[in-house]
Amino acid sequence: MYLTPNSRIVLLMHEGIQSTMGKTGLSMLRFSQSKIVAVIDYQAAGQSLAQLTGIDQSIPIVASLTEALIYTPDVLAIGIAPSGGKLPDPWFEEIEQAVTAGLSIVNGLHTPMADHPALHPWIRPNQWIWDVRQEPPDLTVGTGRARDLPCKRVLAVGTDMSVGKMSTIIELHRASLKRGLRSKVIATGQTNLMLGDDGIPLDAIRVDYASGAVEGELIKYGYDHDILFVEGQGSLLNPSSTATLPLLRGSQPTHLVLVHRAGQTHIYNCPQIKIPDLRCVVDLYEQVATAGGAFYPSPVVAIALNTGQLKPDAADRAIAQAEATTGLPCTDIFRYGAETILGPILA
Repeated sequence: MYLTPNSRIVLLMHEGIQSTMGKTGLSMLRFSQSKIVAVIDYQAAGQSLAQLTGIDQSIPIVASLTEALIYTPDVLAIGIAPSGGKLPDPWFEEIEQAVTAGLSIVNGLHTPMADHPALHPWIRPNQWIWDVRQEPPDLTVGTGRARDLPCKRVLAVGTDMSVGKMSTIIELHRASLKRGLRSKVIATGQTNLMLGDDGIPLDAIRVDYASGAVEGELIKYGYDHDILFVEGQGSLLNPSSTATLPLLRGSQPTHLVLVHRAGQTHIYNCPQIKIPDLRCVVDLYEQVATAGGAFYPSPVVAIALNTGQLKPDAADRAIAQAEATTGLPCTDIFRYGAETILGPILA
């Protein structure tokens, strides 16, 4: 493992603190077990992280790597995902500065950096570049074997990308641990891997092997745990998403949790595509998961509603409406905790 609880991280997050481009960095700020000593974002430099994000952390926001070095980091983590996965040249120059200053790099982008000619020659002993999105070796195709595991297998599915599937899984896992259950998160994306959970970077795996890679992680841990929480990716409703089906087939879930952003009516990057009524989305996921009876039923047992953009009264109304529409328990786990969703999973 590259990151440890003793790591001192500076997050590169230019233009990402207040946009979906910074999802990785915001998740690290919320969940990282390593200490984050500074955030680099020239747009928000000098402002309060807690006021900007609602994350209760007093971490300084600075404008450049030069300013961040004052806080003695030993790792720079890329907390943003620009369109196409390529960093603008001025931001890449900050990574070069970090490497020459002796910092290790956590790179969650599709573009690898470990052998980059501008970076590799500067790497010293005990310094590293971790390209998170690397296809694992020895992959096989899926076989559906996870259906025979004795553990519960909970998969988060969504109405769109970036609605809170990973956060839902992490909070459910934490609530399970508090109950004394042998619970584990199976990471399927770069952010969750950067947080230290075992798993695979699903979007770096060739499609023929995707469900098999998921299945392999479930088989690895399923006999030693009471419950596996599988990080969801993408959405069956999003035309650019290909990750959800391999997750359904590879994990053979016993329970599904549907994640939705309150008030969102269309796919974020495809405004011409309407999100159906939540009851229809529940039916869709259950039908695809079961595949006409080829696989065991995988019921949607609860709705995790992301109400972060709403005031408390509006959030409560949105939760009540989702419950009435679907007939399922619903909550915002960040406002009210995970017990409402965990209950039907353990019932």
